[in-house]
Amino acid sequence: MYDVLIRDTLILDGSDQPGVHGNVAIRDGRIVAVGQCNGEAAQVIDARRLALAPGFIDVHTHDDLEVIRNPDMVSKLSQGVTTVVVGNCGISASPVRIRNDVPDPMNLLGDAHDFCYPDFTSYRDAVQRAQPAVNVAALVGHTALRQNHMDRLDRTATADEITAMRKQLRDSLAQGALGLSSGLAYASAYNATSSEVTDLALELPRGGLYATHLRDEFAGILDAMEEAFDAARTPQASVRVSHLKCAGIDNWGRSREVLDYLQSTSSHQDVACDCYPYAASASTLDLKQVTDAYDILITWSESEPAQGGRLLADIAADWKLPLMDAAIRLQPAGAVYHCMDEADVRRILSHPLTMIGSDGLPRDPRPHPRLWGTFPRVLGHYARDEQLFPLHTAVHKMTGLPASRFSMGARGHIREGWCADLVLFDPARVRDTASFHDPIRAAEGIEAVWVNGRLAYDGQNVVARPGCFITPQASPAA
Repeated sequence: MYDVLIRDTLILDGSDQPGVHGNVAIRDGRIVAVGQCNGEAAQVIDARRLALAPGFIDVHTHDDLEVIRNPDMVSKLSQGVTTVVVGNCGISASPVRIRNDVPDPMNLLGDAHDFCYPDFTSYRDAVQRAQPAVNVAALVGHTALRQNHMDRLDRTATADEITAMRKQLRDSLAQGALGLSSGLAYASAYNATSSEVTDLALELPRGGLYATHLRDEFAGILDAMEEAFDAARTPQASVRVSHLKCAGIDNWGRSREVLDYLQSTSSHQDVACDCYPYAASASTLDLKQVTDAYDILITWSESEPAQGGRLLADIAADWKLPLMDAAIRLQPAGAVYHCMDEADVRRILSHPLTMIGSDGLPRDPRPHPRLWGTFPRVLGHYARDEQLFPLHTAVHKMTGLPASRFSMGARGHIREGWCADLVLFDPARVRDTASFHDPIRAAEGIEAVWVNGRLAYDGQNVVARPGCFITPQASPAA
């Protein structure tokens, strides 16, 4: 007796192979039959004209506290996402002790009172108590470690401070952390030397994860990539370049060069990247990125809240101020930067080493549409409409590829005995509906989502919260 039998569907199994029609059966949280399986089931679903894929894995999120505050996680489930990786860009909810103000960009995650997880175990336990609708795996942030042990962040760490950070990272890895992340472009970590990061990375096991928001995504991107690869070389750790892009007009067109370097390095080191399917980024309002070369949309401002949703250039014109002065007056604030070229985005998205990550900011009152639209945009706009790659390749970039690159164990494929994280969608109809001016909108064409064998999203609503905390696991033999 099966719990669920999904009949006559196009099975896209996560392996980057064309789909085949067949049936999939679920029992006790696992996929127990694939192909021409028949038998009794508590629920039988006729899935003709629909496709079944493994649940999508969002490898780059800032949902650290969102999975506890809002465990329904509708922004992710409605896209077909069943697993989120948190703790990216050097900022994580644990292990953290906030002494004064929350440093930028950790303030993207929450306020001081939200950071109540001084060790990784306390955070892991809190996630399990919250029972989120999605699975959660967590990196430890370099900036989080720095603010735990340093009196100020605009300098490099001392030897004793690095030793203390290493111990905290080592303890977190023993308690189930996925790896280390950094955000060296931010002022809170920019003054960290390469050796500071390299010393921390020595705590990673062989094959452990180092995910990095590069020190420079503009003119110095190749040097920044080399720095990241060097940091992981001695421990033989794996490097995941976060939201790979060629930012800034002077940098447009360099994606071939950047990808060639990534590809050549992959011949002797485990490297890969993630990317979101938009030509605009989002973060806090960074004075280093203030320019009149492209549009900068202010999403929020603590000092001038009425200016949220307006272009920085328009605000500056109204105030009769230079752009930089207006940006300073808005601080602290958030922004969307239309800083990329579409041709570069397409080239990076289509590369075989690229996975999909939303990089969404759930606390932003006017979030970048990637928070709600990333995965259906890849399936609908880029795979189906633009034919940038086949549908099965799009699914692979969201499932089998990230599951193997992020040590997700028996997830990311539709195989007998594997975890029943599944998404049923309409290939002809799936699309993102979130836009820059109307960003909080669910996708169309996502018909059902199962997490650990239980229906979590019925195409309209979150109906259960069956997610769990995931620790690093090797994939079972195929």
